[in-house]
Amino acid sequence: MPDAGAIPQEKTDRLYFLLLGSAIVMAGVFMESRYYYIVLNVIGLNTIVVVGLNLLIGFAGQISLGHAAFYGLGSYFSGILTVNYGLSPWLAMGIGMIVTAAIACMIGYPSLKLKGHYLVMATLGFSIIVNILMGEMDQFTGGHDGLIGIPPISIGPIVFDDDARNFYLIWTFVFVCMLLARNLLNSRVGRALRAIRGSEAAASSLGVNVSQYKVKVFVLSAVYASVAGSLYAHYITFISPGTYDFYYSIQVVTMVIVGGQGSLWGSLFGTALLTTISEALHVARQYHVIAYGIFLTLVLIFLPEGILVGFGKLYRSCRVNKPSISVQ
Repeated sequence: MPDAGAIPQEKTDRLYFLLLGSAIVMAGVFMESRYYYIVLNVIGLNTIVVVGLNLLIGFAGQISLGHAAFYGLGSYFSGILTVNYGLSPWLAMGIGMIVTAAIACMIGYPSLKLKGHYLVMATLGFSIIVNILMGEMDQFTGGHDGLIGIPPISIGPIVFDDDARNFYLIWTFVFVCMLLARNLLNSRVGRALRAIRGSEAAASSLGVNVSQYKVKVFVLSAVYASVAGSLYAHYITFISPGTYDFYYSIQVVTMVIVGGQGSLWGSLFGTALLTTISEALHVARQYHVIAYGIFLTLVLIFLPEGILVGFGKLYRSCRVNKPSISVQ
């Protein structure tokens, strides 16, 4: 039987969105440290990528190690089109989204016919190829030295040229991306994706076009990564191939797993937690990968559904099993 005290998911989501919006406003008003702005901006950029990736992994059941490439494509298209061709950052971002979606579609159709480790290897190979091209096409990308002089985004007279202003820009995108993802998951498409994750054969027998849905969610997750990449490029104003290497793909997949596969709010929580841990270990960079590995192992053993979902179930279990005190 459902818990009588449980709050319906729709009301819970409304509460979470209200809290997120309030937190964004309050942080911008009361936060003064530039370092905190930088950390929160990195969390925001990673959250956009992780939310898109969770749609693919957590709801469609398809694992990709190629999202560092899509993140990089968004960055480089925005950077090249604004620096070399003088386009508006907004127009460059839009073109980056369209081209990334087209590339993801071309990669997705053959790759998503593969299963298990073969799909992982195919997306990993694509990511490595894109990273090599970023370094070798130096006439466009600046090569391994990177691309400098990328202009900041502006809206009329407002130029997002510092950490505080970029905080509002990035987290507005986070809010919108999460809202779009929630609306998608509450629609017929979301139910089809959950059915595909449960059993592709069963979903197909119910009339779900499995291959089409898998490609569509793959493209959507790539577009999310492209948007985050464009925001990163115009925020940092410098990009280089090292940012979009294989390790970043591992990092965002880890954030999905730690936050909880199939949990939209877990994406935000897992990203915030692991990005904070990464910053805390910045002074001891040689232990960074070890700490990530240990943390991921503990989560997989003790909280396989992710930290947010796992602790939520533990809390509800404690409430149900709480001994009642009778008054005589």
